[in-house]
Amino acid sequence: MKNYFRVVTWLAAVVGSAGIVLADGTAGQQSPAGITHSFLATGGETYIMSGEGKIIWRFAGGSRDGWVLPSGDVLLAASKSKDYPSGAIVVIDKDGKVLFEFKGTQSEVDTIQPLEGGHLLLTESGPKPRLMEIDRQGKVIVEFPLQCQTQNFHMQTRMARKLPNGNYLVPHLLDKAVREYTPEGKVVWEAATPKEPKEAWPFTAIRLENGNTLIDCTHGDMVIEVDKDGKIVWQLTNADLPAPLLHDPCGAQRLPNGNTVIASYGAAGENDVKVLEVTPKKEVVWTYRSGHKGGVHEIQILDTNGKPLEGAPLR
Repeated sequence: MKNYFRVVTWLAAVVGSAGIVLADGTAGQQSPAGITHSFLATGGETYIMSGEGKIIWRFAGGSRDGWVLPSGDVLLAASKSKDYPSGAIVVIDKDGKVLFEFKGTQSEVDTIQPLEGGHLLLTESGPKPRLMEIDRQGKVIVEFPLQCQTQNFHMQTRMARKLPNGNYLVPHLLDKAVREYTPEGKVVWEAATPKEPKEAWPFTAIRLENGNTLIDCTHGDMVIEVDKDGKIVWQLTNADLPAPLLHDPCGAQRLPNGNTVIASYGAAGENDVKVLEVTPKKEVVWTYRSGHKGGVHEIQILDTNGKPLEGAPLR
């Protein structure tokens, strides 16, 4: 992770940047504690924002998930488009050159995660939803079917992640369940999201260092942390905040200091807060408004106050 911030220095010349005004209700990063972040944002817009409030890199299309790699290249799960009618996995360098692509074969490519040895984790939604690990030649290393509903492809799954134990954590939206699979596709753990709100669909699921699992519940406008038994031990809703800042929370990241960063894909207004950071005590210590329409799907925080984050990102 210590190399991720290098992208800030050499991507600055790639595209023009936009100055950010730090005033209430206007575009930019705001923090009563003086916090700044550089980050990768995915969604209808895909870009890297510096801690100084400048967009230093852009991808021409939409994306669903993404990572800035140690090399500075950007790994994305590209949204469906003319070029990628079923979505795709792409690696793009600082000049916008596509270094690698793996085109989807069903309805959508949902997620991406870089793994050791250059392998990549992705999931596909469609008639036969599946999880795969592939190498950089596109060879399938691991593949198994996902156990979820097949009536609504778009609502099958989202941000899957490989765990340190070798298993895979996968949220299933309409099933309202997060499931842990072995490499053979066997479900060995499951946690349900709350029955109410009815649309508390799990979107992002993150296994934390203490063994708990952090889950964004999209249209339920809530984020929960559950223990190994699926019991909620922490949750955040708009009732906990000074204003209703959660609008379809999709992306999340647990920072090394214990704070949680949350991205709202439904924050579509120009002046809406797209991303916020809260402490374990639910205090809002940082917010970001883009000044553009459309929300943020997923986010990768790269540094805080100019210092790269330590350890592997929990997102």
